[in-house]
Amino acid sequence: MEKKLIVSASPHMRSGATTQKLMLDVIIALAPAAVASVIIFGPQALLLIAVSVASCVLCEYICRRVMKRENTVFDLSAVVTGLLLAFNLPAGLNPLIAVFGAMAAIIVVKQMFGGIGQNFVNPALTARIILMTSFPAKMTTWPAPFAYMNGADAVTTATPLALSAQGAQDSLPSYLEMFLGARGGCLGETCTLALLLGGVYLVARRVISPVIPLCYLGTAAVFSLCLGRDVLFDLMAGGLMLGAIFMATDYTTSPITTKGKVIYGIGCGVLTMLIRVFASLPEGVSFSIVLMNIMVPLIERVSRPKPFGKEPAKP
Repeated sequence: MEKKLIVSASPHMRSGATTQKLMLDVIIALAPAAVASVIIFGPQALLLIAVSVASCVLCEYICRRVMKRENTVFDLSAVVTGLLLAFNLPAGLNPLIAVFGAMAAIIVVKQMFGGIGQNFVNPALTARIILMTSFPAKMTTWPAPFAYMNGADAVTTATPLALSAQGAQDSLPSYLEMFLGARGGCLGETCTLALLLGGVYLVARRVISPVIPLCYLGTAAVFSLCLGRDVLFDLMAGGLMLGAIFMATDYTTSPITTKGKVIYGIGCGVLTMLIRVFASLPEGVSFSIVLMNIMVPLIERVSRPKPFGKEPAKP
């Protein structure tokens, strides 16, 4: 026999993808939303993004040094966490609060559980929930879009979801205003166009699968339709687009199998709409994704594929 069968340990298929390359793609995808936030909310948005990213990177560097572990700053995961954290904050927030959020995201949620790939919930979203609990008034004060152009940075507004909950239907922004981002809200959630551009880029680059975003948004749309709500309003208001495209698709905290992704995406959509409709909070994206993050081990157990040729266990 001239040809020999070579037996080697898995993995048998390799690619040139690295954590750094994947994170760089995510940063590129987030760039349109970052630019849009600076245009809409002004220099204070740029300052908040810079402080959040720098704080996350510094926390990761110091934490890895203190724990005497290999430094992972250059894999760019801390930069992505910093961007996503900033995108979940109001533009007028004190940058020191963003520093506190960065410490919670990197040190507590990420590094204390072993670093990248070990955290069981999304660091940026968990940090946002911590900040909402610690600074509720400051985390719900929304600068009006383009107010900085008139030298009136102190002008505030309400989010579309808050206006809808208050019954102020006449004050709601139009579909075009919400699509372009001319509304109140967190830095990165207002411009639907920028988020969709980033999502298309990630899918085209095969960084994320479209299953979770489509199931998440589709479930929210069906739920909204069944309750007689405005479907387009529910999809573009709040942080639904940001959460579905960039937060729910986090590799570490989302299922691996396609069946698991479907269950996970549907669960996120159902919880988001239940919180929006029946809870006291107008928004439910952060809590929904974090709750489903916790459910991922159970989802993966249920959706685990059966080995080929294995007989079912006899009772």
